[in-house]
Amino acid sequence: MFASKIIAWYTTNKRSLPWREINNTYFIWLSEIILQQTRVAQGLPYYNRFIEAFPNIDALAGADEQDVLQVWQGLGYYSRARNLHKCAKKVVEEYEGVFPASYEELLKLPGIGPYTAAAIASLGYNLSLPVVDGNVYRVLSRVFGLTNNIADTKSFKVFFEYSGQLIDKRNPGEYNQAIMELGATVCLPQNPLCSTCPVEQMCYAKANDKQTELPVKLKKIKKRERYFTYLVFEVDGRLALRKRTNEDIWKGLFEFYKIEGDAFFSLDSVPDHQLVKILSAMTITDEEIKLPKHLLSHQTIYSSFIKINLQPTSAFLRWMQQNGLALYSQEEIEKLPKPVLISKYLNSVTKSIHLQ
Repeated sequence: MFASKIIAWYTTNKRSLPWREINNTYFIWLSEIILQQTRVAQGLPYYNRFIEAFPNIDALAGADEQDVLQVWQGLGYYSRARNLHKCAKKVVEEYEGVFPASYEELLKLPGIGPYTAAAIASLGYNLSLPVVDGNVYRVLSRVFGLTNNIADTKSFKVFFEYSGQLIDKRNPGEYNQAIMELGATVCLPQNPLCSTCPVEQMCYAKANDKQTELPVKLKKIKKRERYFTYLVFEVDGRLALRKRTNEDIWKGLFEFYKIEGDAFFSLDSVPDHQLVKILSAMTITDEEIKLPKHLLSHQTIYSSFIKINLQPTSAFLRWMQQNGLALYSQEEIEKLPKPVLISKYLNSVTKSIHLQ
């Protein structure tokens, strides 16, 4: 009864989304990766940009990673973009450009976990596998009174098996779309629209006034606080940036020379003594801008940008090369994949920086 009710509701109430208009596993996969940790309203423009830039999996696999990151810029969780590119390459090289029609084989692909594998298998190949995401946790918890702590990784198996018993074996894709759509548009985290819910009469949370208590999520994640001091070197109208290569946030994106610590640094407290010596030998002008705190899922970043206008001495140019920095014009910077934080700074000083 649950499956038939939500599928009937979905048939007449589903949102018109481009990946639903055609049964194409590439489009399905791309939409699922983009919409992880992302609302549809935010993700849809990025989906359209990717389809325009990489209309098929061969185009994506053949692209340069920097181009993929540039199209992804602003979505966050950049490891998703890197895995997206790796996955496309593997599908083209090992599966002749066609996603495998096996849940187990899909799980072997980069960036594809149980949720995405079930989505591709059910939506693309009509296999009877349930998807479990935040929307599904919320709907099942409320309708059936499930009190398992969804922050506990062990709960995934419980909800996967529970939804597997409810799934419409003839229309698994429709069932999965319906339950996710219900959670996204009706069974909202705050102020759910119970009066428009197709399963209101059978909902445990509604009957017991427990919508705010379900689903149960007990784990509290303490955010890490980080202080970034960026030195923005301007040389002859160009800015010095370098590519992040370490295993941290924003890997593969470009940023200014960064110093991280428990607090902000000033020019006279920069830990690189060679740089301090080089700067002290030159006549420089500098100005500092602090941006509002930048919030990530598990981190809060405080940023200070010190713009330094200087002459390209041989000592400074050698130091730049040793530290992986290169000079870029405004046109070149616009094409580089950058963290949103760097773009915000550049936008805030566009009028004061006269790049060539």
